[in-house]
Amino acid sequence: MKKGVAMSLPKSWGVKKLSEVCERFIVPQRDKPKEFNGTVPWCRIEDFDGRYLYKSKSDKCVTEELIQSMPLRVFPVNTVIVSCSADLGRCAIIKEPLVTNQTFIGLVPKDEIYPEYLYYLMGSMAEYLNKIATGATIKYLSKKKFQNLEAPIPQLSEQKQIVATLDEAFAAIDKAQANIEKNIENAAALFQSKLNEIFSQEGDGWEKKNLNEICEVKDGTHNSPKYVDEKDGIPFVTQKNILDEGLSFESAKFISESDHEGFYKRSNVAYQDILFAMIGANRGMACIVDDKRTFSIKNVGLIKSNENYSPKYLLYYLKSPLAKKYVDENSSGSAQGFIGLGKLRAFPIPYTDIEMQRKIESQIESLNEFIISTVSAYNQKLTNLEDLKKSILQKAFSGELTSAGSVPRQNPVSV
Repeated sequence: MKKGVAMSLPKSWGVKKLSEVCERFIVPQRDKPKEFNGTVPWCRIEDFDGRYLYKSKSDKCVTEELIQSMPLRVFPVNTVIVSCSADLGRCAIIKEPLVTNQTFIGLVPKDEIYPEYLYYLMGSMAEYLNKIATGATIKYLSKKKFQNLEAPIPQLSEQKQIVATLDEAFAAIDKAQANIEKNIENAAALFQSKLNEIFSQEGDGWEKKNLNEICEVKDGTHNSPKYVDEKDGIPFVTQKNILDEGLSFESAKFISESDHEGFYKRSNVAYQDILFAMIGANRGMACIVDDKRTFSIKNVGLIKSNENYSPKYLLYYLKSPLAKKYVDENSSGSAQGFIGLGKLRAFPIPYTDIEMQRKIESQIESLNEFIISTVSAYNQKLTNLEDLKKSILQKAFSGELTSAGSVPRQNPVSV
C-alpha cells in the first residue's frame, strides 16, 4: 500500500486510526533486566517463531517482584507486538503474558478488531513503516506515529473471514516454500555427494600425498597490528574474508605498509594461491586468490600454487566432505577451534597427474554450474512466492477477498 494511491474499499468498511481500534499502545522500558530467575518470559525478536509468541527460546524469565520494582511493562494476551526499530513491521500475537526489550511496541486491540486481523494488517504495512521511520543508523517509529496510522477496518465477521482466507492461502504458500527449500538442500547435498565419490576413487595413477609434498604451505601472522585508514593502508585479510563464494575484501581492515612488509616476508600471497581459514566457525573454508591486489593475512593458511597441481582441483577437494572430516578431527581448542600449520601441511590429498586433475576439474565445474543454475531457479520461485504473499495481502486489505461491494477510496494508510 502506498500513500496517496486511489483504492476501492467495500461500502461497509471504515477507515480508522489505530488509536480508535486499540485501547493501549505499550512501549517497553529502556532498561534491561539483570536477573532472569522468574516465571514471566522476557523475549527478543530472536524468539519469534511463527505468528504466536508465548515463551523465550533462551528460557529467560523475570520475577513478578522485578516487574514491579523496575517497573517492566507486561504485554497481555492477544496484544499484537510490532517491531518499531530495525526490522520494522515484524510482528507476533502474545499468547502468554510476557515482557520484551525495547525493540517492540504493543498494540492492545479493542473488541472491534480481531487480533489475527491486526497481525496480518501490520505485516502488510512493513514496507510503509520502514519508509516513514526516522533515524540515520537505526530506524525507529514512534508511538505517536503508530497511533496515527490509518487502516481499513471491516466488520468483525468480515475480519475473521479475511483471516481464514489468508490462513488457507499462506499455509499453501508456506508448504510450497518448505518444499523448495528442501530441494535447495538436496541440490547442495548432491554436490557434496559427488565430490565425495570423485575424490574417493583409487584407480591407476592415484596416490595419497601430504599437502606439503605437492606445494609450499605457510601461514599468516597471528599478531594483531594497529589498523589504519583505508587510504593509508594495505588490506589485512583474516579467516572472515574467506567465503564459500570466494575471497572478499568487503569487511577487510587495513594496516600500515611497514607492518605489511614484515608480514609479507612470512607469507607472500600471490595470484592463484589458495587461502585456507585456520580458526573460527568457518575453519576449513578455502578460496583461490583471484584478485591481483597486494594484501597480508592473519589466521589464514597459504597454499602456494605451482605446476604440480590445478588450483581448482585442489580447491574442490578442500570443499569435499573428506576434507571437512580431516579438519574436524585435527582441530584443537574448544572455543573457536584451530587447525595448526603442521596439520595443514600433513593434509592427505588424493593426487593424480595434472591432465587427470584438469579433467576432474572440468567434470566438477559442469556439475557446479548445473547446481548453481538449479538453486538460482529455486530461489526465484521463493521470491515469486513472497511477492504472491504481498499481492494477496494487498487484495485482502482493499476488500477483494470479501463478497461485499466496493466504492473508490483513498489509500487508508497515512500518518
